[in-house]
Amino acid sequence: MTIAPTTTGAGASPPSQDGGRPNERLPAHRLVARATGSYIARIQPQYLSDTSAAVAELARLRRGAGKRVHQVQDLWGVGGTEELARLLDGRKEFIRLEYAEEAVFLASTLWALHQQSGRDAGMHDPRQHLGGAVRALIRLKGASGEDEEDSPLRKRLVRVGTAESLDSVAVRLREIVLLLRGAREPLDYARLAGQLYRWQHRPDRAGVQREWGREFHLAAASASASVAVARKGKPSSGVDTGDTRDTSDTGDSGDSGDAIDRALAPDEEFGGYAAGE
Repeated sequence: MTIAPTTTGAGASPPSQDGGRPNERLPAHRLVARATGSYIARIQPQYLSDTSAAVAELARLRRGAGKRVHQVQDLWGVGGTEELARLLDGRKEFIRLEYAEEAVFLASTLWALHQQSGRDAGMHDPRQHLGGAVRALIRLKGASGEDEEDSPLRKRLVRVGTAESLDSVAVRLREIVLLLRGAREPLDYARLAGQLYRWQHRPDRAGVQREWGREFHLAAASASASVAVARKGKPSSGVDTGDTRDTSDTGDSGDSGDAIDRALAPDEEFGGYAAGE
């Protein structure tokens, strides 16, 4: 089956329920992100409230974490693919269907793995992107300054960026998600799904790789700025400045969600990069 490529918002879809914006104004990867976000937004509150159906569904989804959509037949029609089909109804010629299905499936199953046994908070959080989440995790482990650049966690992110196949990306993301789960550090899975869709299209891959790198580095810059502001506004005691730095860097003060440059907000078509870059 031949699927016409989508690099801009040319594809048209029926009006969405998200703010009343018609889908024809959205590029393909945004529809993928929306399908993933809509699915998780529906299931996550049910899981947090211990609804039996949601608990069972996440248990099924976790079996697919790090795998390809065709490898887990038991999950066909589960994990956001129904939302994707609804958004693309009658407009499938404007999107690479296999890429879309793989991206939604991988992001949904990784979220289920991340959310496992956690009822205190949802692990899908639009405020935290992949690079920023890894940076936050490094700091939670106690690294600072030059130690962050040599961290094994940073090397794991680099391995995701340098992967040459979707199978490799899936396995390496699974490794990172398991570490994020242990630290209860959330991640924006809708944005990740959109990035995974673009990553599969070779001309867009460099742009996604740059986004992951920028997310990581801009998280450091934003966190440093937050520390400077906190120090400027706090009376000097001559004792607690070191503790103030550590609290801000680890995100315990609630600043971790803001440690992302808004130039990378998910409502930008290509996260600051041109299509095909």
